[in-house]
Amino acid sequence: MTDVQSTDVSGNEEQLAAAEEQNLPKRQTPFSRAFKEFIPTDWAPYDPTLPAPLDSVPSATSHRDALVARFPGERLVIPAGTLVRRNNDCDYPFRPNSAFAYYSGLGTDREPNAVLVVDGSSDEHRDILYFKPRAPRTDREFYADSTYGEMWVGQRESLEEMSAMTGLECRDISRFQEAVSAGDPQVRVIRDADPTVTEKVDALRPAGSQEADEEFYQETSAARFCKDEWETEQLRQACRSSKEAFDAVIAEIPAAVEKGRGERWIEGTFGLHARHLGNNVGYGSICAAGDHANTLHWVRNDGELRPGELLLIDAGIEVDSLYTADITRTFPISGQFTPAQRKVYQAVYEAQNAAAAVATVGHDHRDIHQAAIRVICEYLAEWGILPVSVEDALSPEGGQFRRWMVHGTSHHLGLDVHDCAEASRRDYSGPLRPGMTVSDEPGIYFKSTDLLVPEEFRGIGVRIEDDIRITDGECEWLSKDTPRQIDEVEAWMAEVWNA
Repeated sequence: MTDVQSTDVSGNEEQLAAAEEQNLPKRQTPFSRAFKEFIPTDWAPYDPTLPAPLDSVPSATSHRDALVARFPGERLVIPAGTLVRRNNDCDYPFRPNSAFAYYSGLGTDREPNAVLVVDGSSDEHRDILYFKPRAPRTDREFYADSTYGEMWVGQRESLEEMSAMTGLECRDISRFQEAVSAGDPQVRVIRDADPTVTEKVDALRPAGSQEADEEFYQETSAARFCKDEWETEQLRQACRSSKEAFDAVIAEIPAAVEKGRGERWIEGTFGLHARHLGNNVGYGSICAAGDHANTLHWVRNDGELRPGELLLIDAGIEVDSLYTADITRTFPISGQFTPAQRKVYQAVYEAQNAAAAVATVGHDHRDIHQAAIRVICEYLAEWGILPVSVEDALSPEGGQFRRWMVHGTSHHLGLDVHDCAEASRRDYSGPLRPGMTVSDEPGIYFKSTDLLVPEEFRGIGVRIEDDIRITDGECEWLSKDTPRQIDEVEAWMAEVWNA
């Protein structure tokens, strides 16, 4: 990592004193007067052409309109969030709070420490984005600030440029205090996004406002249940890009077997394509070979790929708008399923189809899970594994099947891989509506140490996951381009390997 002007200053008392005065990191020497006079000279002027509006602007504008209708006359504070330290002075890559992305239309890594204020009490200045615009090259920030400085992080937008991109009125973040202190409308804030912003808001309003904040955050989460056409197309693109990454993963399976520690090789392959085709992976990829597939959230990804075993990959690309795919495929490492693997895979496949059949208006979200686990229970009973009847296992007093499928079958999907998670439980599991996007992901997991399982099945873990959109008719399979039926998966692998 670049360590600008790093040198040993321990023997130079004058430099030590100057560094203290300039409040510099210990690894950085003071800036001389000659340097400060020289650095701003002879730069080409900034391009005066304003950027085109982001294609997210119409969608984000309609989201803010709906928010104001829900909280009329109130001032709503939506922080982007802060940089999070990874270690010492190194930060994790920034990813904005999902509510900020939803209402501002900004994606990728924009915009740390920014705050969107949606003020329903003001018609003239309703939607204002407070952020840190780029500083003139004559400012110390230009060359010395590792968070905002152009020499450190690249050219940032001016107020005018950010306004052109977002369609929002933009102001310097230094003016944020006046945004929450002017007038006397009720102010709500998304509390967990930025503690410093929350502290400022709390200092300017009556005590006991946290309950109102919680209601606000819950509403911003529930607002994302139904995606508009622009959001849906973002999810389609995320699925298409993820299919390309799965193609690359298949191509690398032989190398992953040969090189050792193959789960890491597979994870890296998918991650490379996620960064190239989108913003990043939407969540930590699960690349689980053999018995590791029976650990639901296996993200260590440090195991071997062995011929004859299965490889379960749960991964999705997050596109630049931050909408993410969430797809799971289970591959035979040798290219063909064994008879035992085919039996388990077929059971999961049929469970997934049963779940999709009830992913329609007129059913509740919970019905997706119920349809899937009924099929799984029927297979468990057929194989002599289920210790009770199917109906007993499915009853509230039962649940024995959860030994082999612990997780639910479906969750909402969007800006977060588990989207709308702050909405109420009743709303989350309630009636399906057109525009909702959910996962369909049954699985069967037979640990190698499970003595209740027939020996031929031990160590086999299978999950199939697709992303589906609720419509007025049959659901739309957003991830339809990614093969999932047994023969199709084998043919897909053969096609990639023979290309």
